[in-house]
Amino acid sequence: MKRLDLLKELKKLTPPERLAVIEAALQQLRADLEGTPEPKSLALRKKEMAAAAQALQGDYAPGGELTAFTALDMPERECGPRN
Repeated sequence: MKRLDLLKELKKLTPPERLAVIEAALQQLRADLEGTPEPKSLALRKKEMAAAAQALQGDYAPGGELTAFTALDMPERECGPRN
């Protein structure tokens, strides 16, 4: 059922019936959200990303472990290098 259809059907109920349906829906929603962790704040995510970047900085610096893979020993192709 689409949202607009649901809202039309709710209008057919008496106010106390509508309130009972809304309260039941709210209880279901709260139960669904109970196991869901709250999202991290933007400031906390930025702080975590900055710490992770700082921890990996040495790997990406010249002489770091990851720069060793920039010049792989590959056999030359017969057609020559790509342009």
